[in-house]
Amino acid sequence: MSESASQLPVAIAGTGSYVPERVLTNSDLEIMVETSDEWITTRTGIKERRIAAEDEFTSHMAVKASRKALEQAGLDPSDLELIIVATITPNTLTPATACYVQHDLGAHKAVAFDISAACSGFLYAMKLAERMISGGTCKNALILGAEKLSAFVNWDDRSTCVLFGDGAGAAVLKEAEPGGGQILATDTGTDGSQTDLLNIPGGGSACPITLENADQRLSTLAMVGTDVFKQAVTRMRDSANSVIERSGLRPEDIKLLIPHQANLRIIEAVTKRIEIPEDRVFVNLHKYGNTSAAACAIALDESHRAGKFGPGDHIVLVAFGAGLTWASAAIRW
Repeated sequence: MSESASQLPVAIAGTGSYVPERVLTNSDLEIMVETSDEWITTRTGIKERRIAAEDEFTSHMAVKASRKALEQAGLDPSDLELIIVATITPNTLTPATACYVQHDLGAHKAVAFDISAACSGFLYAMKLAERMISGGTCKNALILGAEKLSAFVNWDDRSTCVLFGDGAGAAVLKEAEPGGGQILATDTGTDGSQTDLLNIPGGGSACPITLENADQRLSTLAMVGTDVFKQAVTRMRDSANSVIERSGLRPEDIKLLIPHQANLRIIEAVTKRIEIPEDRVFVNLHKYGNTSAAACAIALDESHRAGKFGPGDHIVLVAFGAGLTWASAAIRW
């Protein structure tokens, strides 16, 4: 689903992020499963990841990231009109994690709901919020990618447990100021024929967890890594090129590419195909691993606060996840 900029332009007014205190290094994992720092680093680029405390839930991380974004945007929680939380690791199946976030922030007049689009979720939320603001449904929105993936990882599976981490990222959207920054173009897509490549098979209505299957760890992440890699490179390349072209830009106009932080090899392959130099690509997966919907959101905030781009610069975010889903956004800051 590709659309050009809306009639009423929308801008990002503030960003925020939060990662838990506990650091789980590759050396720590060597003690837990049959793996090595060299094996993990060579194949993924990941050196460490953050793990939430037992009593630290997805909503708690989302709230901490939200407060930073709201502060930067100069917006009081009581003035928020929309909250969208992108997550595949909600506090509860129902109610939505966004409801907990709304309550904890004191954003009592905000409409709040979750979306599930895996690693593409934050950019799906961006598209939804941008459409709702541009259409006059609301004046502002808080969008989040937040995950506690450590609660859904099989810590005995060395092929997947090394990949994932916890964290949250947020952005505040509002109507753009004349002549200021704005979201120029967004792109979203889905291929539901390949749901088996990356999923959590148990825990839903198709496969409830029972006493009989509890020992099979069906409520943990399962992945066909090689096929996911191929799909990720192709879909992210095409999606990023789409928003660049529809924004009237060229690769050389992009100040910073912020890709989904899943695997360094994927990032390098996508970057090469989009023809953006490596020094204009933001990477932080060595610190956090794959945080699914939170990955692009955390990277956006970190690169923003580090001064990697500024007013008038063009940036592109692109993601790929289970579903299969993919999404991108071209933004003039």
